[in-house]
Amino acid sequence: MGLDRRELLRGALASATAGTLAVASEPVRSADAVPLSSGDGSGSARPRGIVDTNVHLFQWPFRQLPCSTTEALVNKLQSLGIKQAWAGSYEGVLHRDLGGVNERLVKACREAPQGMLVPMGTVNPALPGWEDDLRKCHGSHAMPGVRLYPSYHGYTLDDSRFISLLASATKRGLLVQIVVALEDRRTQHPLLQVPDVNLEPLPRILASFEDAKVMLLNYRPAGTLAAQLAKTPQIVFDTARVEGADGIARLMRTASPQRVLHGSHAPFLVMESSLIKFDESELDREQIGSLLSENAVRLLAC
Repeated sequence: MGLDRRELLRGALASATAGTLAVASEPVRSADAVPLSSGDGSGSARPRGIVDTNVHLFQWPFRQLPCSTTEALVNKLQSLGIKQAWAGSYEGVLHRDLGGVNERLVKACREAPQGMLVPMGTVNPALPGWEDDLRKCHGSHAMPGVRLYPSYHGYTLDDSRFISLLASATKRGLLVQIVVALEDRRTQHPLLQVPDVNLEPLPRILASFEDAKVMLLNYRPAGTLAAQLAKTPQIVFDTARVEGADGIARLMRTASPQRVLHGSHAPFLVMESSLIKFDESELDREQIGSLLSENAVRLLAC
């Protein structure tokens, strides 16, 4: 089943007029499906309301990006049929006042069209007072999850501070998004060389947290570690750095179709490329619905 890329993007543009999925403080609601292509008989379809689980607001610290303003990003998302995006803040990468970072994120999300942006607050367990930041994300801001940057914030996943944060977030029912990478090391600033997060400890740690919800953002599956992560039921994956003509389909086969979610890593990466991946992966109707909408609905609802 080959899906025409022009039809894919045309379908995305056509769906931009569909209604929003939910307000930012409520779980995502499922959406109807509309055809991906124009009657090729394959039955391929995509959700009318795509959920993007991996975008950032504000300025990337090292260069000007397209769609670096919230208004421009929202307009681009809408033009491609994205009805909801889970948004972190680039300010959270290097700022120390994460309370202020999260307040600005919430404000920007509230000023966007209703339900378009869901804030994912930044918490840094290496800073004093992180417990208060987590409490505010959950209680004051009604965020469904938090976004972590271990490599930028100077801790590892077997650090007792991360384990304490994971325990507290799990108790509160929060999704924990771990940003494995933000930028290829070959293009990083020479004074800020940041490795990908070492995920090796994660399956062992999650064995003690049966109810945890952990999402890996910008992870590029490879080797035996990918297989171990795929066998850990608390972990779900986004598609931003999944490569290869069969990359997404292969990840869905390895982990399960219910544990792979659409993520674009916008505005750092081009949003259209995240849609073209579905054509290359030759997914069927059910898989496309799960990937682009239904898995995200389920993850925030549980």
